[in-house]
Amino acid sequence: MNAEKRSFTLGGFSSDVVFYDSVSPLNISNASLVVCDSNTEHIVESCGGAAHAHRLVLSPGESEKSMPVLESILHAGVEHGLSRGDTIVGIGGGVITDLVGFAASVYMRGCHLVLAPTSLLAMVDAAFGGKTGINFAGYKNMVGTFYPAAEVHVAPSVLASLPELEFHSGLGETIKNALLGDEGLVELLEREHGAIVARSPEVLSEVIRRGLLVKCRIVEQDLTETGVRAYLNLGHTFAHALESVAGFGVWTHGEAVAWGTVRAARLGEVLGITPTAYRERIERLFAGYGFRLHAEASHEKLIEAMWHDKKLKDGRLFFVVQSGVGQTQLVPVEAEILHKVLRD
Repeated sequence: MNAEKRSFTLGGFSSDVVFYDSVSPLNISNASLVVCDSNTEHIVESCGGAAHAHRLVLSPGESEKSMPVLESILHAGVEHGLSRGDTIVGIGGGVITDLVGFAASVYMRGCHLVLAPTSLLAMVDAAFGGKTGINFAGYKNMVGTFYPAAEVHVAPSVLASLPELEFHSGLGETIKNALLGDEGLVELLEREHGAIVARSPEVLSEVIRRGLLVKCRIVEQDLTETGVRAYLNLGHTFAHALESVAGFGVWTHGEAVAWGTVRAARLGEVLGITPTAYRERIERLFAGYGFRLHAEASHEKLIEAMWHDKKLKDGRLFFVVQSGVGQTQLVPVEAEILHKVLRD
């Protein structure tokens, strides 16, 4: 196995990211309980020592991010006699990493956590940075904790069997991360479209590594989102509202983020912050990868859902907007401006 380890300090937590090369399989030895879903269980079988640990297999899908499923993970820990020093490993996409991270953070007030993301979205976003959570009362990620994994294992080889819809979803977060801090990655995404959609191992490995490192650098400055980490929510206030209003699963998270990032670019343009040329570049990039730029949803319901968003502060809604790649700010926005942006 050829792998590169990068170490980060997130608040009081140490978090190592292990980047495997483009062909090496996952290899995780320190597992007491492995949580996966029926789509990723086959990966566990070829995952070194983790294949022999206690295993809990969940159903796939966003509906699993719920209190009853969280409780099932905690019950499994008790049933198998896990102590605080034991390791829970989550192998799967963003649903698994969010759920397992939450379970590990509250089991005996925090046990050892290792995550192995198996979707592109989880690799570049969900698995790193310590945000855990479940959906609650009809709203996305309403309940959760900050609890970074001690290790995150990123093996691009597992993407070979990823369904096209899930791969496409991950590209939404990948493009968003690139916009937040890597002009070279934006250019790579523009230039190597064919190789990326064909999942060229070498090109995809570079895209994943660079996309995740954008997030790593931001989160290392601000674990609990009191400052610059809020920039990672580019497009997300729009996106979470769309997911809630349309019904979880109607739009994949990455699709919603793509739509939301385009709406955020339009918002920035309306506010006089985002140059038209940059807004058009963002639209071309997402459209080029086949993302929908328009959504059929009630503007009133979308705005109502935004008022339940975690970015609500002092009774005002704040949105992430940009003036260029890596040039990002957080601004308060009034409802009448949102109506205009959603109409356009």
